[in-house]
Amino acid sequence: MLTATDEPAEESENYFVSMTDMMVGMLFIFIILLMVFALNFKVGDDDSKRIKDCLTQLLMRNAQLSADINANVNRVQDEVRGQIEALELAADQRRRLLADINRRLVAQDIKAEIDERNGVLRLTEAAVRFEPGRSDLDPVARSTIARVGRILAGVVADNAACRGVVSGAECQAARGAGLETIFIEGHTDTTGVPDASERDRRNWLLSTERATSTYREILAGSPELREFRNRRGEQIVSVSGYSSTRPIAAGDDRTAWARNRRIDLRFVMDADTTINLRDIIALNEQVKAQIARLAAISDESVQACR
Repeated sequence: MLTATDEPAEESENYFVSMTDMMVGMLFIFIILLMVFALNFKVGDDDSKRIKDCLTQLLMRNAQLSADINANVNRVQDEVRGQIEALELAADQRRRLLADINRRLVAQDIKAEIDERNGVLRLTEAAVRFEPGRSDLDPVARSTIARVGRILAGVVADNAACRGVVSGAECQAARGAGLETIFIEGHTDTTGVPDASERDRRNWLLSTERATSTYREILAGSPELREFRNRRGEQIVSVSGYSSTRPIAAGDDRTAWARNRRIDLRFVMDADTTINLRDIIALNEQVKAQIARLAAISDESVQACR
């Protein structure tokens, strides 16, 4: 859900600059057309005055429409910038959250890997080892998972939108970026029974069972995690299984298989934005319609001033 770079901001800036340039260019073309039109009407004083008054009215009308377009373009740009800033804030908060968790894990000599880009805390085989075809946790893994749960409880408390059984409206009051979900993700290697179809079916179940085993062990030691809610009032901690579809180690050997049999904790942030993307799209359509109207004014002016 959230990573943000400068590239989308730069692309949106270029888009709006291009739109403004097009609008200004059309305005100049329109003015030139009106000047040519006026010069070609060298007739009596009465007609000249009528044409002058007509052109003046059209220029005023065009100037107002151009000002409206410019105001709407600036409004769209400001709102998109607000969305980007909210996403960047959420990404930064997630980086700090992961760094905090990692420091606590290191202090307890729990080996994990941090993937900041994707918001993943990876419990490798050095921390949680699964035997091939099995989803149960041995005593060492259970102890490790219990300690991870206690660390999570301490960090989640500072990043959840709310706590306890409340309505989504009450959780909406939280400001800044909050935790949307922590997915406990189970993974398998590519091995299994000889039949490919049965192996695929079994590995999907196995990966989910591994995630569920980890989830239960975490909540057994830190049941308060059930109380933390996202902005919609939903529980934050959840599970998912990915079979062998997301390997982190290439190769067809025991070392690669052991690395791929793992648990990932994926942190998804919910950026607090007061801007509705549908509103931005609607406003952008309005700007496009105004630009089309500006393009049609030159034709209307010829008819109006005859």
